[in-house]
Amino acid sequence: MQGPHVGEQDITFRFTDADRRLTQVALVQEIERPRNGPEFAFDDRSTWSLRWRRPPALRMEYKLHLGHKDGGAESVCDPGNPLRAPGPFGDKSVLEFPGYRRPVWLDTGSPPSGSLVETSVESAHLAGRIRVRLWRREGWSEPKPLPLLVVHDGPEYADYASLIVMLEHMTARSKLPPMQLALLAPLDRNEHYCASTSYARALVEEVLPQLDRIAPSPPGTKMRIGMGASLGALAMLHAHRLHPDIFGALFLQSGSFFSEQMDVQESWLGRFGEITSFMNGVRADTTWTYPIRVEMTCGSVEENLLNNRATKAALAAQGYEIALHEHPDAHNWVSWRDTFDAFLVDLLRDAWG
Repeated sequence: MQGPHVGEQDITFRFTDADRRLTQVALVQEIERPRNGPEFAFDDRSTWSLRWRRPPALRMEYKLHLGHKDGGAESVCDPGNPLRAPGPFGDKSVLEFPGYRRPVWLDTGSPPSGSLVETSVESAHLAGRIRVRLWRREGWSEPKPLPLLVVHDGPEYADYASLIVMLEHMTARSKLPPMQLALLAPLDRNEHYCASTSYARALVEEVLPQLDRIAPSPPGTKMRIGMGASLGALAMLHAHRLHPDIFGALFLQSGSFFSEQMDVQESWLGRFGEITSFMNGVRADTTWTYPIRVEMTCGSVEENLLNNRATKAALAAQGYEIALHEHPDAHNWVSWRDTFDAFLVDLLRDAWG
């Protein structure tokens, strides 16, 4: 199988089909719509090929959609490209363009030295248990109070964005102070992370009090910071606006801050109306009594960029200490990982010393 050829202006993809078993090959990507497209052309010999404009990014993730003569279809990684990125829905093929650099902390070779504890919190508001993975470099016998980073989609952040690896590296080298981490797993992401008042109450009234008992933090809201990506970022902002005293700062990545004007393609989501109603209220506010520091990141080639820019402008006008960092990638875990250093590191260091 031939892999993609990356030129200065375009990419040529190829897929070998010597037995002519396929009726269609299409590129599946998250940079432009339609996501399942464009289609490859067959050269009447053995190869499907596509010449596609190279995106203004440093890397891209993709799959190939294959249509079979029996009417079946599947999406597969590119057999001609060995580079992969894992994710909760399986691996994707990856292209890294000239200029891309992996974070240095990924290649330290240091074995993990922190302590992980798995627990869960019973939620009456959500009628279920929220799984929590706790991490700190020190042990958990009679834990002393430490600053706490609370993360939505936490297990995915650990598994696909190497968040614990980064924190191990930075705390071991004193680039971050001693701290602890609470990785929250969603019960029903498309319900509870979509501007759900029930979820915000569960977080404030059930999850955080339980964390204070088993992973105490020093007094003061600045000792607790919230973090999330996509719908998880929206849920963090929503919880903060309903309960302004729970977090001293937020780190929000590619937030799903939808509006009817900018994000009609997301209207399939069951709670799209609740999200847009909440975000319309956030953007309409001219003043806010409890502004905090917010660091935002967003891929420069993803659809959420416009609504992230609008949200940043609205919060800045309300007195938030806020920055939006646009990163040359799309909506994926590696893109979020690649912005931890320096933006997350700087936020934690500035807040906790």
